[in-house]
Amino acid sequence: MRRTQLEIHKAPLGEVPGVRLAGEVDIAVGKEVEAALDDGIRTSAGAFVLDLCELEFLDSSGVSLLMRARALLGREERELVVVCPAGPVRRIFEVSGVIDLLTVFPTRDAAAAALVPADCS
Repeated sequence: MRRTQLEIHKAPLGEVPGVRLAGEVDIAVGKEVEAALDDGIRTSAGAFVLDLCELEFLDSSGVSLLMRARALLGREERELVVVCPAGPVRRIFEVSGVIDLLTVFPTRDAAAAALVPADCS
């Protein structure tokens, strides 16, 4: 069954704050996504995780929102960590050329492993 309605949930990864988007992100829900990202970023510190594992569709306005979040975090030398498996959403990142600007992991486990501080290994 295809999910069309956007769902936004807090989705920390261990101690790292984050947001999970599920469904579809397009211009119609842009303000809602922007507000959720801004709130999550503003009320946290350090890296920020954006989980897109359950996202089925992302248009160019959604890509712009991710790049905006990356820029907001970058101003404070914070990293945006994107969890996005292979599929149509990841393909949008590749086709648009932003994949090289993002820190993308295929699974939450892979992202969690990368976010472990070096002195904890």
